[in-house]
Amino acid sequence: MDLKQQVVARALEEGFVMARVCRPDSVPQAAERLQEFVNAGYHGQMGWMTERMHWRGNPAALWPEAQSVIMLAESYAPDYDPLPLLEARGQGVISAYAQGRDYHDVVKKRLKRLGRWLIETAGGEIKVFVDTAPVPEKALGQAAGLGWQGKHTSLLSREWGNWAFLGSVFTTLKLAPDAPEVGHCGSCTACLDICPTNAFPAPYQMDARRCISYLTIEHAGPVDAELRALMGNRIYGCDDCLAVCPWNKFAVAASDMRYHGGVGAPPLAELAALDDAGFRARFSGSPVKRIGRNRFVRNVLYAIGNSGVADLLPVACGLCEDTDATVADAARWAVAQLKGTA
Repeated sequence: MDLKQQVVARALEEGFVMARVCRPDSVPQAAERLQEFVNAGYHGQMGWMTERMHWRGNPAALWPEAQSVIMLAESYAPDYDPLPLLEARGQGVISAYAQGRDYHDVVKKRLKRLGRWLIETAGGEIKVFVDTAPVPEKALGQAAGLGWQGKHTSLLSREWGNWAFLGSVFTTLKLAPDAPEVGHCGSCTACLDICPTNAFPAPYQMDARRCISYLTIEHAGPVDAELRALMGNRIYGCDDCLAVCPWNKFAVAASDMRYHGGVGAPPLAELAALDDAGFRARFSGSPVKRIGRNRFVRNVLYAIGNSGVADLLPVACGLCEDTDATVADAARWAVAQLKGTA
């Protein structure tokens, strides 16, 4: 095998479902699309998206010495259908990607092992990234042939569906690039039609300010009343547009069971009772931990308000004077909803 074939084989051994290669300068359209996204205000409170835009829109500027980008996909496909959980109104729904171990830790370790092997085998230098650096991973993923950005803006593939984390290894070695992938969504609009908050102004465009994943994770402070009622019992992330994608008939089982069997869909009353220490202990090692107790309990209270479960009224009442103003506001909203006076 030549070096590239060895890289792909090694990546599969590490647990990635696919590995492909592109050049750092293979996404010339990324800068313009990012600018349009920001100009429209679709990034909401994610101010970090406006920082270092010269890197985020041009991977070649991130590390000028890099000659190749190895793009990798790692499956976290759930072993259950997330959609029926939306009917369990007394329980909180947490996104499938956050059910187990924080993927940042798991994927980065795999990337580092692959990178070390590459250096030992062929020399050169590497830098690895997974979601936390100004890298346009989805654009690079399409340029490398991993998949294409669907109408829901996430990367999907005819070989592994859309349940996957993306990672990248930038290297100073020259590897033959793969052909970019083209779109295969056709006339399907399932992901757009199912979105409860109409977060897609048009196919292939997302207004994060209306996305439940953004609202439950990135948005600080109270959520607009109009959107609270549409969040249902989703308390961390939202899987609707991913779960309904027909290409998931080709989903590949997750190679790491640490992504599964974690937090489940716990009772809302139980979650609302968490103080800071309890929250940290319960979600230790989970992506959920990053949003903190106050934002999490805010989300739980919105779910309680949407539940229609009268037994949860005392739970909401007990948080109406919470020391966090946003939690207290959410509690009062939940009380009004359950009393039917909103």
